[in-house]
Amino acid sequence: MPLTGFTARAAGGRVVAALRERAGDEGAVERYHERTAERYTELLGHSKGVLMKAGQMFSLVDLGAAEGGLSPYQRALTRLQNNAPPMAPALARRVVEEDLGRRVEDVFAEFGAEPVAAASIGQVHRAVLPDGRTVAVKVQYPGVAEAIRDDMANTELLTTVLRLLSPATGGMPDLRAATAEIAERIGEELDYRREAANIVAFAELYRGHPYIRIPDIVPEACGDRVITMTYLDGMDWAAAKQADQSLKNTWAEVISRMVTGSYRHSDLFHADPHPGNYRFGADGRVGFLDFGCIKVLPEDQRLRMVQMLRATLEGRRSDLYALMTESGFFPGDSTSSGSTSSGSKSSGSTSAGSGLTVDEAYSWWADLVQELLDEQPVTYGLDDRDRVVRTLIDIRGADHPVRRMTIPRDYVFFSRISLSLGGILTALNATMYARAIVDELDGIAAPVTDVGRAHATWVRERGLPYGMDRHDRV
Repeated sequence: MPLTGFTARAAGGRVVAALRERAGDEGAVERYHERTAERYTELLGHSKGVLMKAGQMFSLVDLGAAEGGLSPYQRALTRLQNNAPPMAPALARRVVEEDLGRRVEDVFAEFGAEPVAAASIGQVHRAVLPDGRTVAVKVQYPGVAEAIRDDMANTELLTTVLRLLSPATGGMPDLRAATAEIAERIGEELDYRREAANIVAFAELYRGHPYIRIPDIVPEACGDRVITMTYLDGMDWAAAKQADQSLKNTWAEVISRMVTGSYRHSDLFHADPHPGNYRFGADGRVGFLDFGCIKVLPEDQRLRMVQMLRATLEGRRSDLYALMTESGFFPGDSTSSGSTSSGSKSSGSTSAGSGLTVDEAYSWWADLVQELLDEQPVTYGLDDRDRVVRTLIDIRGADHPVRRMTIPRDYVFFSRISLSLGGILTALNATMYARAIVDELDGIAAPVTDVGRAHATWVRERGLPYGMDRHDRV
């Protein structure tokens, strides 16, 4: 019988407590978590729906690094990145033929029987078009749409899985808004025509970029459950991690520019950074393959997000707090008695709605982006990853800032970016001028690296806006 969010949390807590009381067996808790992690990973790996996608979204975050002692979950979930159980070759061919209304042989000169990648919603086959172009054909699993709709109808189940994947052992913040946003984004991934349109939008945005590669769509070989795009070659993630450090540093800068730059040069937000969807070139270029989880940001919220980071970097604490209030981080907030003559909250004032002071809000942001405030260049290491996990995930009790604010739906996936991008940069052991990249993308400073200078030339040639520009006026 499935467990609800409350009963799963309570039952798990009782088991762990009992294990800790068993004298002379210090490894009992660790073994319990390992067995539980394996069971949940097996469940997620065969769900081919929202639950597996949620598991993949947590697979890059080493939760064991942050006091919770749940590293077995991260280790087990890592297998979900590229090793989802594939469908049989005959079934994949049937899906392609039913969706495109033609035989596989009439669409492709060659079609690989075995998938080159399998994920939560579909799998990818390598093929060759009659004109000789090599392409990647993404085929959606039959029945996955119905499975995901069933999952989304049971929001309590998804909320429970999110709780189980968190290192917190109790007192988690309200996850309903996050659950709704995650379910909506995952639901959109079912719409392959929408994803094809996303690829077209990103290919146009990054047209002619010197380092960022986006595939081209082959519209005549796309349907409701099939997407065909040009094939991007390059090293996979496992090979990339073994490359020369200077090359890894270049890749890290390119990935950072793409992930954080798309909503600075446009209103497109790539909400699911995942190294399994990257292809790494020996020339420093990076190819990006998956565009199912894309959010179009409302301009006011997009600009406020950039402005909040700028206020943090420039130490404007009261401005930061006001922007967070406008964005919806403190619903029900009211004006404090401790305000300045200009109407901004003083640094020691407290929000009646949140109980979070201006200084606490600033400290939370500063912890989140500490690598931007440190001496440059910075090298991403385990301490940086652990700090981001501790800042975003509620593991320090009732006083943790996350428990005294509400993450607005438009910003739910920004936390995902911080966690996943930080994990990627740490795995690459990247050294880079992180602050200079942000300042440049915001349009307030000149580039300091070769990649940055090439990027700036591309921006000028394309006539694109920067982060601090109002995009609806450009």
